[in-house]
Amino acid sequence: MIKLTARQEQILNLIKDAIENTGFPPTRAEIANELGFKSANAAEEHLQALARKGAIEIAAGTSRGIRLLGAHADVPASKIPAALMMSLPLIGRVAAGSPMLAQENLETSYNVDPAMFASKPDYLLKVRGESMRDAGIMDGDLLAVKKVDSAKNGQIVVARIGNDVTVKRYRKTGNSIELLPENPDFKIIKVDPEADEFALEGLAVGLMRSWH
Repeated sequence: MIKLTARQEQILNLIKDAIENTGFPPTRAEIANELGFKSANAAEEHLQALARKGAIEIAAGTSRGIRLLGAHADVPASKIPAALMMSLPLIGRVAAGSPMLAQENLETSYNVDPAMFASKPDYLLKVRGESMRDAGIMDGDLLAVKKVDSAKNGQIVVARIGNDVTVKRYRKTGNSIELLPENPDFKIIKVDPEADEFALEGLAVGLMRSWH
């Protein structure tokens, strides 16, 4: 049993809540802001302590590179029994007008450990572009997506507008929907549900770096 301080327990719960609500862990700045720290460095020190105690794993080079360590997290995929693995189809470039899981969109499939994700995904989507860079979602990454037809404000979603599929942060105010990028070089996409052909294709529940 890992023994944590009250503050470490608080931060761990914050990470769990963020993953549950948005599919992704918080940034250092978000942790600092939530808990009233003066700087992101204070949050980083607590995260490093949690990592030393084996409660989380920190990935370098991304602002949201925090992973809760579950039952299989420290076991290489090759060592996990096949019966516990989950096969997820990988969707590449989406053909205009075709359903996400249509045969023409499928590139391959991966056997993955379900414990990697906040909730069970239905497919992997290959990310294209840098519009979600500051959320730690990079070009070429594999985004784990759960099929949904509704979302909460702040969640990262896969949305279809006409024939285009995009990954953005979701915000709905009244009847107005906005799809927010996580990169200042990109503009907010404003959706008029009555005029635009719009559908939520899924909710982001995890992320894997693409294998090359």
